[in-house]
Amino acid sequence: MNTIMRKSVLSVAGLAFAGGVFAGPVAHAVNPVTDATPVAVVQADKPDASKLIPHGTQGDQSRITLSDEQTANAKAIIAATKKAGLPERAAVISIATSLQESKLENLGHLGDANDHDSLGLFQQRPSSGWGTPEQITDPEYATTAFLKGLNQVDGWQDMPLTDAAQTVQVSAYPDAYAQWEQQAADLVAQYWNS
Repeated sequence: MNTIMRKSVLSVAGLAFAGGVFAGPVAHAVNPVTDATPVAVVQADKPDASKLIPHGTQGDQSRITLSDEQTANAKAIIAATKKAGLPERAAVISIATSLQESKLENLGHLGDANDHDSLGLFQQRPSSGWGTPEQITDPEYATTAFLKGLNQVDGWQDMPLTDAAQTVQVSAYPDAYAQWEQQAADLVAQYWNS
């Protein structure tokens, strides 16, 4: 069996080849392979859908087309979630919350259109103790602050998304978060391991 074919077979079998040393058992081929048939490759780098949406989506789902800035903000939320050592489900809840609160836009003060002094991706308020305006308009800080609140909710991992988000956000529209669960899960599935 030639070296290239052996490396291919071993990589499909999940074994490593490094400088002539094999990690794992080595078997000699009784009948050499002369015709390589393509093997289906399973992508194992996407999070398990049952971890992303364990309860199924609730109600009608909304979806928006994201700009580069919104996509970068979703990636920043995922990075902050991973840095905090929390699972993919925390990122889904965070992104869905941000989709509802700001459509993943890092909003500054909006004047009369603003809800009090709400700012940033999660529409957090300096007057409510979320941080300074500079802090809560920093995606990593804002996400970390949201996740800290989420982590203080007993059993958040087992709650429907809208209940977990509402417990942290205390919104006047508590059921609105649920509509973003599928898009949030899709973003986490796409970017969690990238």
